[in-house]
Amino acid sequence: MLVRDAMSTVVLTIGPAHTLRQAAALMSTRRVGAAVVLDPDGTGIGILTERDVLNSVGLGQDPDTERAHAHTTTDVVFAAPSWTLEEAATAMTHGGFRHLIVLDRGEPAGVVSVRDIIRCWAPQRQAQHVPA
Repeated sequence: MLVRDAMSTVVLTIGPAHTLRQAAALMSTRRVGAAVVLDPDGTGIGILTERDVLNSVGLGQDPDTERAHAHTTTDVVFAAPSWTLEEAATAMTHGGFRHLIVLDRGEPAGVVSVRDIIRCWAPQRQAQHVPA
């Protein structure tokens, strides 16, 4: 199975000036764990995850004043739609993250998460299980 089969194609994008509260509210409303941060004048494409927001709040930072750009991961590993789920899972394992931005022709086409991969793999694993 390929990344294109598992990824979410509804991508939440935010700008670097969004506050963490605004980002968290949008992620909550869309029921996603990450937002793609588009900064055409700066670092390009980055990602802000629920863990980034949680870490900031845990440090006592104010989510109403903290901006996404200060918490965005910019050294992002990107996936291609043609990657296998095994390739995506390996990249996540090696990088220690749970979301991959999927680029198609240089543009964000989706996001694939560990949850997406498990959702695809679980039925396959159950079908392969033969009780003794």
